Amino acid sequence: MGIADVVGNISSTTTGLSEKAKNISEIGNLKRKIQYEEERIVEIYADIGKSLYENRNQTPEDFAPLCDDIDVRKRRIKKMRLEMNELRGIKLCETCGTEVDERYLYCGVCGSKLPSSRDVAVTGESADEFFTPAGATVIE
Repeated sequence: MGIADVVGNISSTTTGLSEKAKNISEIGNLKRKIQYEEERIVEIYADIGKSLYENRNQTPEDFAPLCDDIDVRKRRIKKMRLEMNELRGIKLCETCGTEVDERYLYCGVCGSKLPSSRDVAVTGESADEFFTPAGATVIE
């Protein structure tokens, strides 16, 4: 084994470690975004409850925009969890909950087709629109 081989091994090890560090960082970012979306869903539920308590004459249709917002946020969370699992190298079977290596298309336990983050629609929003910090103003 020559010096060139040793340098090549060190270089490939460094590249692998760099990629793992990048994945860990991305997973941390996704976790923060998921936490934000979950907190916002709780706030929306509270807004619905408070609004209904203060004005009992409201109809379910009055809450449709808030309910739609919750649905969109839940889809965002699902997509981000799929992305997180892909970074970890696993897929989660939606039918039986089994963790499966990312190389497989079907679950080895129940046979269901495994999801991919590309399969989850978020109603035309781009991935960059997921996270809006509390108190931020969105300009359209």
